[in-house]
Amino acid sequence: MRLRLDLAYDGSGFHGWARQPGLRTVQGELERGLTTVLRVDAAEVTVAGRTDTGVHARGQVAHVDVDEDALAAVVGRGTDAPVDALLRRLGGVLDADVRVRSVAPAPAGFDARFSAVWRRYVYRVADRVTLVDPLVRGHVLAWPRPLDEAVMAEASQRLLGEHDFAAFCRKREGATTIRTLLDLTWARREHGPGAGTLEATVRADAFCHSMVRALVGCLLAVGDGRRPPEWAAEVLAGRRRDPAVTVAHAHGLTLEEVAYPADADLASRARTSRALRTLPPTAPA
Repeated sequence: MRLRLDLAYDGSGFHGWARQPGLRTVQGELERGLTTVLRVDAAEVTVAGRTDTGVHARGQVAHVDVDEDALAAVVGRGTDAPVDALLRRLGGVLDADVRVRSVAPAPAGFDARFSAVWRRYVYRVADRVTLVDPLVRGHVLAWPRPLDEAVMAEASQRLLGEHDFAAFCRKREGATTIRTLLDLTWARREHGPGAGTLEATVRADAFCHSMVRALVGCLLAVGDGRRPPEWAAEVLAGRRRDPAVTVAHAHGLTLEEVAYPADADLASRARTSRALRTLPPTAPA
């Protein structure tokens, strides 16, 4: 049977999500925990979005296919439901910087990666010395110059929609860099701890490697006055990595939420997501 796992982690101590020999990764730790608790030789996890080294997650989603008998055996002499017993036992074997927050049978057609309709990230920046808090230094970027969020918002609006984001991605062989950017907003936190911190909310149907951090890095240069607002759109139009764009540090970025369609639409969404996207041809001038 297929299980949906909702999890959170502090990316500081991981070499990203994806399993890598000899390195501590979120996938590696989660799969190690599952094989231990389920007493199986292997458990392969599929995730909604592979986060880079140092990137955090509060709303990550994954799935794993398990043998029903192995899941039932997790209960032992207890009276918990099998998924509840699995959740409790994972909490006992995983390190404190990664937590599975819920386990549930997945609906028919569910695929953590391909069924998702959008992912939402938040990038946090402290751009004034009075905002720099050593207690959150692993989750908020300290920026040495004041940022103009209104100018950054203006530049961000020019990036929305479906485009080839090759200028902001590390291209992989055979993979498309066409994405639909749904939101890219900048606002200061108004209340509570960290009030005044600048937060970029970035939402898209999917992201390619380093895309969010490259977008943020580009817009930081606009916000502190080193580049004009139109520069971001010019970089996008170039459709190739621009060496003038500095990829922002990973630790300021957190995956906050992954959204899925109604259960009846999960399978069709997965089929659509697997199709290689292309842009319509540009009309002649």
